Amino acid sequence: MKNLPPLALIAALAVAACSAPAATEAAPADTAKLDASGDHPATPLADAPFTVKEIASFNEPWAMTFIPGTRAALITEKSGKLKLWQENGATQDVAGVPPVAYGGQGGFGDVIVAPDFAATGTIYLSWVEAGTGNTAGAVVGKAKLVQGAAPRIEGLQIIWKQDPKVTGRGHYSHRLIFSPDGKYLFIGSGERQKFDPAQDMKANLGKIVRLNPDGSVPADNPFSSEGGVTAQIWSLGHRNILGLAFDGTGRFWNQEMGPKGGDEVNLVAAKANYGYPIVSNGDHYDGKDIPDHPTRPEFAAPKLWWNPAVSPAGLAFYGGDLYPGWKNSLLMGALSGEGLIRMDIDGETLHKSDRWDFGRRIREVEVRDDGSVWLLTDGEDGKLVKLVPKK
Repeated sequence: MKNLPPLALIAALAVAACSAPAATEAAPADTAKLDASGDHPATPLADAPFTVKEIASFNEPWAMTFIPGTRAALITEKSGKLKLWQENGATQDVAGVPPVAYGGQGGFGDVIVAPDFAATGTIYLSWVEAGTGNTAGAVVGKAKLVQGAAPRIEGLQIIWKQDPKVTGRGHYSHRLIFSPDGKYLFIGSGERQKFDPAQDMKANLGKIVRLNPDGSVPADNPFSSEGGVTAQIWSLGHRNILGLAFDGTGRFWNQEMGPKGGDEVNLVAAKANYGYPIVSNGDHYDGKDIPDHPTRPEFAAPKLWWNPAVSPAGLAFYGGDLYPGWKNSLLMGALSGEGLIRMDIDGETLHKSDRWDFGRRIREVEVRDDGSVWLLTDGEDGKLVKLVPKK
């Protein structure tokens, strides 16, 4: 692995460059050519309309969620810890977390608060659970968060599992989000690097699933009448989903890692098939061709795609005013792309608006209720950082 510059140095360089002209904040008038291609040039961080403020350090941070009504956040570390970060206090370990099968891409995953958190304290967690015969699979659980001097979770109950458990340590996805009305829990379930399960209706791998908050299947799911894991399925033909977001009008978006190239952002619709592994705008890592999306119009095509890959991680809707020109955007982290990507939303169309080169892998993107944007960088010395708008 190449030596990466410390984030503090990057932040200092960005601050020193405050007098430099900021990059264009609005989308170009005509981005059609860029949007239809895999290209997306990066802009130096010094030219971004923000500076980067390093806040705290974590060991392989994976996901975070802000706790409503506070200046605190829950942060998962992939090896198995749940942290309570407090802006004006110490970072604490949260007790009562489940054991996780750590290794490869597996371990502790996502954390979100329930829509009724203020009344119930309920949170949702995802992690990887070991199975028999060297198999593993993602699971999702709900529990009550008890804050205070010794924070803990109580009453942990598993409400969903990847089915089947398979060998290997990749593509769990296990991203979580509630619908804007708070009625439904959506889970991104990766195809576990097994290809075919993404099209297998008897498996919930390579799918986005939709559940009631207690883990039961909604009666109006598109395949509910078929029972079993099929009833859980909302959409299919996905690869490795590492970000889910609803925009301000309720449209549902996901991003996912493609194979060699072909990373994509999709507008998610009930019953839609996004084509993997039959089609992709990337190719297999062994060099074998995968037909591009236009060859099979019966599959839902991505709204945007990237080749060379950026390795998307984290996805958040931005509807605030703190950063001029960002209102009604999607913000996406990039791992191999080592930066942050902004996409303008225009109805059911997306535009490649900005891409900033951080020189560090960005694992997670979150927006706090004050409109500020926060990121987690990846790795053993991962950082929680805040994007501070330039004056």
